[in-house]
Amino acid sequence: MVEGAPWKHILRFAIPVLLGALLQQLYTTADAVIVGNYAGQSALAAVGTTETFDFFLLTLSIGFSAGSGVIVAQCYGAGDNERLRANASTGILLLLGLGVMASVLGIALSRTAFVYLVGVPDNILDMTLLYFRIYAVALLFQYGYNICAAILRAVGDSAATLYFLVIASVINIGLDMLFVAHFHWGVAGAAVATALAELGSFIAAYMYMMRKYPLFHFRLSEYTWSLAIAKKILTVGFPIALQMIIVSLGLTFILRAANGFGHVMTASFAVGTRAEMYMNFPSHAFQTTLATYTGQNIGAGRMDRVRSGAVQALLMSLGVTLIISGLVWWYADTIPDLFGLSDQAEAYCHDHLQTIALVNIILSAYVPLFGLFQGTNHTGIPTLVATGALSVRVMVTYLFRYSVYFGHTIIWTNGLFGFGMGFLITWSYYLSGRWRKNASLLDKS
Repeated sequence: MVEGAPWKHILRFAIPVLLGALLQQLYTTADAVIVGNYAGQSALAAVGTTETFDFFLLTLSIGFSAGSGVIVAQCYGAGDNERLRANASTGILLLLGLGVMASVLGIALSRTAFVYLVGVPDNILDMTLLYFRIYAVALLFQYGYNICAAILRAVGDSAATLYFLVIASVINIGLDMLFVAHFHWGVAGAAVATALAELGSFIAAYMYMMRKYPLFHFRLSEYTWSLAIAKKILTVGFPIALQMIIVSLGLTFILRAANGFGHVMTASFAVGTRAEMYMNFPSHAFQTTLATYTGQNIGAGRMDRVRSGAVQALLMSLGVTLIISGLVWWYADTIPDLFGLSDQAEAYCHDHLQTIALVNIILSAYVPLFGLFQGTNHTGIPTLVATGALSVRVMVTYLFRYSVYFGHTIIWTNGLFGFGMGFLITWSYYLSGRWRKNASLLDKS
């Protein structure tokens, strides 16, 4: 990524990430469709209401694997294979250890989280706990997959992650049809199917990484732990993880507000947020791509290519988001029919979909710049932006949820206020040029 037209490298790298994100959303959507149609609207609401706590437990995986990936990308750009191998080894050990911790905490804290934090309605609480406690075992596999995927992306192999998601999709949808549609195991069947799918993708990613790249072919005795490297990964990854934690907490409070309108709104909200993920993934895919692109060019001493790459990534992010948002707006009447929702839930969902189809265009115009900040060692800025945006979204949700003008519609219109603030903060920092300072993470000594 350090020679040639930036947009070509970015697009070539981003396409597998985009397709992978699309595929991941398709199989989670298929999961929801199968649960909604074969286990009922309450089961769909139970599965959907676990997403924010699940995301909260995955934040360390997202943050620290991204932090490790940025360092590996800079080592790769600098041609420093010894440091690259040491960072990869420590990163894998660190993330697997954190994965075990996440699985244990998820099972232990699930009732407290869903009762007191999420505010799950009583009539779906037992199904929610059953689903999540089975699914929580798979957190370890997701941590393992995320570090493998981050390392592969750091060396420019984003296409491989698409293959692993194909494997996960086939396993998940096939087992959903078997466990939920055929055996009628309900939410338990959906949880087992998802856990086995995550295990399959982790095994595939790990085996591919070991066999394709000799640098990452570690025998058990060759895994090394470096406290200094672990600290560096934690230092770089913590702001990213903190950003994700803030996002998950903000979404949890918004979900709690939605739950306050009853399980019909909860079911509608589950469908609406899944559609929102489709509109968000171009922004986050170009963020991931821009972080790797920036890291490699910083490592190679090519700061001149970073700014042009950022502008081109933003334009591509905005273009893809406009297409997806247009499709969601156009099919807002049809999408709710796929999930077996009641008439009232469908009405809520229609309004939700058409609103976020417009609001998320704002998101696509600034989130890719987070990758630029991460790749130049300014990871605190995305955290600041996420804090501001989510704080505003939560604040307006609770201020106006019972107002005459907004009422329940604030559940989905809050993004207009939060993302608007995020846009202003992000672009102000970018235009200031302060992200150019202290860009390198590599120890030059």
